[in-house]
Amino acid sequence: MKAAAELARAVREGLALAREAPGVREAEVFAAANGALLTRLNYTSHIPCNGVEEPKSTEAHGLGIQAVFDGPDGPRIGFGSEPSDLGRAGVERALAKAREAAVADPEFVSLPRPGRAVRALADYHDPRLMTLDDAALVDTGWRIVHGALRTFLGSGRLGELAPDDAALRRLGLLVGGDVRILQERIAIASTAMPEPQTDESSLLTAFVTAMVEARDAKGSGEFTGTRLDDFTDEAGVEAAQRAIGAIGGERVASGEYTVVFGRQPVADLLSNIVVPACTAGAFYASSTPFLGRLGRPVASPRLSLYDDGARPALMGAKGITCEGLPTGRTDLIENGVLVGCLSSWYETQRLLRLPDLGARLGAAGPEAAAALVPRNGFRFGAGGGRQFDTPPGVAASNVVVEGAGPVTLDELLGTVRDGLYVGRIWYTYPINGLRAGDFTCTVVADSYIIRDGRLAAPIRANAIRINDNIATVLNNVVGVTKDVRGTIVWAADEVVYAPEIAVRGVRVDAIARSLD
Repeated sequence: MKAAAELARAVREGLALAREAPGVREAEVFAAANGALLTRLNYTSHIPCNGVEEPKSTEAHGLGIQAVFDGPDGPRIGFGSEPSDLGRAGVERALAKAREAAVADPEFVSLPRPGRAVRALADYHDPRLMTLDDAALVDTGWRIVHGALRTFLGSGRLGELAPDDAALRRLGLLVGGDVRILQERIAIASTAMPEPQTDESSLLTAFVTAMVEARDAKGSGEFTGTRLDDFTDEAGVEAAQRAIGAIGGERVASGEYTVVFGRQPVADLLSNIVVPACTAGAFYASSTPFLGRLGRPVASPRLSLYDDGARPALMGAKGITCEGLPTGRTDLIENGVLVGCLSSWYETQRLLRLPDLGARLGAAGPEAAAALVPRNGFRFGAGGGRQFDTPPGVAASNVVVEGAGPVTLDELLGTVRDGLYVGRIWYTYPINGLRAGDFTCTVVADSYIIRDGRLAAPIRANAIRINDNIATVLNNVVGVTKDVRGTIVWAADEVVYAPEIAVRGVRVDAIARSLD
């Protein structure tokens, strides 16, 4: 994997070449190197298997150039990239592509300019994760599998179902998933910020699904962290415990329920519905359910939500954005009131110049500018690395959910009394367009019927869907737990630090039984 110093040299030399090229008004050179290490979990008690298999790694590096060229009718903006070549030839090819792709953009103002904010993070990653060898990678996978198997074998409930080893194997005990390590290095320099800036970050995740196949029971577990020393077998233990607890799942009738959303459902709803609705681009396109509501209530006063890319203990922390600007905290919802948006330099500049800004955002002038500070211009790649071959977009980093008067889960269940605990959902997406706020998702695991203030019985997997509006979820919050954990959902760029949240009046629809 390319060193940060090599990336810095490439952007310095690349910027010098770009500035000397004819017709270039300003330029920005971005270089990135990404590594991904992965080991898959594949244990099956009744089929011959390796338990842990397919450890592998991928690496990629390259550079991208965004440049402003002289044009016959004014400036033209273009972007070009080149993989695997950080030298002069790579710069020249990337610049030629940018020139060929350049178009007039009446909404373009300039490439990013430094502001008063200063960088808060440096040297915050775990060096061990940047240099992990193959043996240590495989060991992380076996730790998860051993944790799950120890839990299965020590379960008194499975002992009742299968009194000997052969019967236990016939239950179909499965442990699947993966352990993944992401390594990122970037460097950036531009006409307005000519001194190269570098950044290095890493993270470690484990996603586990455990099953007792003969009983149609499934459970999940996960680990998220930034330090190898913090890694344990907890995700495997958790997945096996939940699979055992799901044996004998019951079906639930259609209706409206008070639902306690677990951390994964909270993260899934935020990543797929709420966070996209809180971006500057969504307000520009009038495609958000919060259109024109800056400074107005959009959620229960119990609820607050912010993004913070500059907290070193959080998984999504970055020292700088992929525009070379400092990361920091952006408050989105404060005590139920919409107070800010995620934005990049480009989105902020074009939104602030809209003649109908007040109608789209809900404010104009200094209030709008304060809500649109560009702390979230990233070049993420659907949950994997910072990409050299794309211009910056808008993405969250660490989304933190806080609740007024947080309680323990037992206290929250006592408040709910009767309802549903939804622990894992899948295929969460907006219907009727994001602006409508309608969404749908399937309840797939880790879910229970709440009776008399306790988790009384498991809910059968894939037997219910939730079809509702995000306004219901945000405005009908009746309680939030104290325990907040980092949670990542499939293909998401951000990490959500989520509690469990109780919501009244959630629409649940039963899924028809299969023919068997």
